[in-house]
Amino acid sequence: MKEIVLNRNKNGMLMLLLIILMGLASVAGMIFGGILIERIGNPILFIVSIVVLIVTCILPAGLKVLKPQEALVLTLFGRYVGTLKGAGFYFVNPFCTAVNPAAKTKLNQSGDVKANSVLQTNATGNVEIEMVNKKISLKIMTLNNNRQKINDCLGNPVEIGIAVMWRVVDTAKAVFEVDNYKEYLSLQCDSALRNIVRLYPYDVAPNVDTTGDGLADDGSLRGSSDVVASRIRDEIQQRVDEAGIEIIEARITYLAYATEIAAVMLQRQQASAIIDARKMIVDGAVGMVEMALERLNENALVTLDEERKAAMVSNLLVVLCGNHDAQPIVNTGSLY
Repeated sequence: MKEIVLNRNKNGMLMLLLIILMGLASVAGMIFGGILIERIGNPILFIVSIVVLIVTCILPAGLKVLKPQEALVLTLFGRYVGTLKGAGFYFVNPFCTAVNPAAKTKLNQSGDVKANSVLQTNATGNVEIEMVNKKISLKIMTLNNNRQKINDCLGNPVEIGIAVMWRVVDTAKAVFEVDNYKEYLSLQCDSALRNIVRLYPYDVAPNVDTTGDGLADDGSLRGSSDVVASRIRDEIQQRVDEAGIEIIEARITYLAYATEIAAVMLQRQQASAIIDARKMIVDGAVGMVEMALERLNENALVTLDEERKAAMVSNLLVVLCGNHDAQPIVNTGSLY
C-alpha cells in the first residue's frame, strides 16, 4: 500500500464561507418561495432552496482541521483515497471516512491519554459517551512495555524492561498493512527483546560468544547495555518496517536478576568481591615483605638465615593480611 498525500485540499476556509452563503441563500429562497407562496408563489424556488439546504447540511462533514504533526487517513466507500498531513483547514469529500484501527488502543506510552468524553443524562442515569479521535499522531512517542522475565544465555532468569522511541512515517502501511499498529509494535518489541537478551549473559562469563562470530568475547547485559540496546532497536526495526513505523531509539530502563535467584547471585557477587579484595591485599603484602627484606639486606642491619626469614615473612603476612589489628609481642631475649 503506497501512501497518497493530499496537499491540494487546504481550502477549508473558502468552503466554510461558501457553505454559510449557501445556507443563507437557501433560507432566503424558502422564505420567498414558501412562506409568501399565497401572494407571489414560486414553488420551484422553494424546492430548490430545500435541496440547497440539504446539501448545505451535508458539506460541513468534509471540513477537517489538523494540528501540527497529525495525519488523517481517508477512505471513500471502502477505497483508500489519500492522507491529510500537516497543520491546516481542509475540505474533502463529505462522504470520506477517517480510518484509524488503533484509535482506542491504550498502551503504556506517551501520547496515549484518555479520550474526551461527554456525559448525557437520561431516565436510567448518567451515560458516558467516548469521543474517539481518528487522527494519527506523527510525533515521536515513547513505548514502555512491562518488564519481562527472560533467561540469559547461561539459563539465569533476569528481569528487563526497555523504552522504545518510535513514530509513524507511512500512515497507509500503519492503517492497512497491520490490524492494529500499536499492538503490533508492542508485541514485536517483546519478541525482539527476548531474542536479543537470550544471546547475552547477565555479567561477563567465559567462553560465551555474543556476536555470532565463533569467538568468545566480553559482552554482557550489564556491561554492554549500549550494544544490547542497539541490537534490540535494529531487531525491532526489521519487524515493523512493513507497518510504516520508524524506531528512533531503544534503551534498557531496568535490569536485575529475577527474585528467585537474586539473593544467591548477590552472595556470589559478594564472594567475588571478597576474593578480589583479598587478592589485592595479598599482592600488596607480598610486595611489602619483599621490600622489607631487601632493605634489611641492603643496610646490613640484621643477618637472617632462611628459617628466620621464613618466620619473619609469616609474621609480616599475618599482620598485613589480618582482619584485626595485631597485638605486638616484645622479645627481650636473644634472637636465637
